[in-house]
Amino acid sequence: MDFVVKNLRLAELITVVNANREYFNEFVVFLQNHGYATIREFIAETSDEKAVAVIKSYLTLHSETQFFDGIFRPFPEAKARWYFLAWIFRDAPAQRLNPLILHMPGASKLEKQTHILNEIRKFVNPLFPNEKQWDWYTLAEIFLNRLEGSRRSLKGNLFEGIIRKILTELFAEHNLHLHISQGQRKLNDETYDIEIIGVKGSILIPVKTRETMGGGHAMLFTRDIHKSISVAVSEGFTCIPIIIAESWGGDLSGLACNSFIHIRANPNQIHEIAPLLIMELEKNIKLFENINS
Repeated sequence: MDFVVKNLRLAELITVVNANREYFNEFVVFLQNHGYATIREFIAETSDEKAVAVIKSYLTLHSETQFFDGIFRPFPEAKARWYFLAWIFRDAPAQRLNPLILHMPGASKLEKQTHILNEIRKFVNPLFPNEKQWDWYTLAEIFLNRLEGSRRSLKGNLFEGIIRKILTELFAEHNLHLHISQGQRKLNDETYDIEIIGVKGSILIPVKTRETMGGGHAMLFTRDIHKSISVAVSEGFTCIPIIIAESWGGDLSGLACNSFIHIRANPNQIHEIAPLLIMELEKNIKLFENINS
């Protein structure tokens, strides 16, 4: 497969960001209906009581307008509003704010979320005093960065789903009575994305993807693969790692397992990769037959 020079990830993310502009516009209209001409005017609100009422009203607002994640899936409505406001206020709802929620005053999750968002609103007010810092073009960059940060995990989950589907069809075709886990398997602090369980044993499948070509993170990527497989094998499991990386110089010859799948492609090329996964997993059918009843 030819190398991909164009930044497909950026192109996909820009499409998602632009699709989220309608959600942004709806928020502006919402604020206007509550007496604020602009987002900046709301950020500068001096009354906690008024701001809290607006935030709470927005978090409970029902609308058909959707807010999309990094792989173009709509967030559930309540999560969408929580993420949207946190990102607007330049914060991280999952990594930083969620652990703090339990410590916030309030009798319900909604009240706790409202409280912390209002505190953040007041904190960022003097940091971003200019009107342009709250317009669409500035905030679109914020959305781009946030969506990119979460996209890698989402993309990995997407491939896990694709691989599970392929395995389900493959086992049916070969009349294999094997169970495919719908969640991850943890083993000595290592996580394996898919576990295939049969009467005669289990097979662990870690799924590793990498978009970029070099740098220090490539060495960490390689080390992570070797460590993950070594732990699985030392605990008596068969391991079939699946690596999707366009140009990665990691040495696979020394892996502790007997079989691995390395697809040399950019993980963004989902439609091109799926047929290759089918062929490669078919080549490993004997390993699956070994643990079949």
